[in-house]
Amino acid sequence: MLFTMQVYVELALLENFCMDFTLLYAAKSVVKNRASKKRLAVAAALGACFAVVFPLFNLPPVWSAAIKIVSGLLICLIAGRFKNLKGYLKFTGAFLVFTAVLGGALIGVFSLAGTEYVQGNGYTLSSIPVGIPLFCGLFVILGAKKLAARLKKTAANDVICRISAGELHAEVKGFFDSGNKVYCRGAPVSVLPKDTAQKLLSAARIESGVKIHTVAGSKNMEVFTADRVEVDFGTTKKIFENVKFGVSPNRIPRAVMHCDLLEE
Repeated sequence: MLFTMQVYVELALLENFCMDFTLLYAAKSVVKNRASKKRLAVAAALGACFAVVFPLFNLPPVWSAAIKIVSGLLICLIAGRFKNLKGYLKFTGAFLVFTAVLGGALIGVFSLAGTEYVQGNGYTLSSIPVGIPLFCGLFVILGAKKLAARLKKTAANDVICRISAGELHAEVKGFFDSGNKVYCRGAPVSVLPKDTAQKLLSAARIESGVKIHTVAGSKNMEVFTADRVEVDFGTTKKIFENVKFGVSPNRIPRAVMHCDLLEE
């Protein structure tokens, strides 16, 4: 009996961990949060422990709902990397939406399968092949990735960047590239043409280098921080402070801006 209970608990932890990780990963993909998979895994593990232990307290429905909401907010706070409240609310909102979508899909599947719903505990996943909820979770991730790709395509592809470093200024045409995955010490790195960067480097000190991979092989790219960047989208302008730029080792015609800047 003890062995059976242990297996049940381990299976419940695994299933809840997979579900929470799926939902957090989907939210991260859509809002383009810079959270690592390690952070998502830690938050998902805490969520799984909570999901297994919480039903044991048998709380009244009102308290049960309130605590579940607070736990969801806490899980999102742990999972993501946020610079402001707006980023946290976007991540949490996406997590809640995907939770509702996945929950609705699973309820529909379980109802068609004739699985019994237990008041206060929901559906007992241990009585259901684990592939069913994971298959539904996979559809959530695929849908999130498609939505994220569509949102990224709406990012500006033709902008004017006015960059300031100390008393020096430079202007260059650029675009936001969803394929730019360069980071330096956790911060996104946009890439400048070499001639544009040289106009700023007497005031901006090279801080470090990052390795990038191109069709010609791996190269080291020098990185510096500009004090201020004004991006002109045509109809609107946006200002960013302390933006990291890399000096492109290859000849490029425009600045390659990092999409993470659009989330700040």
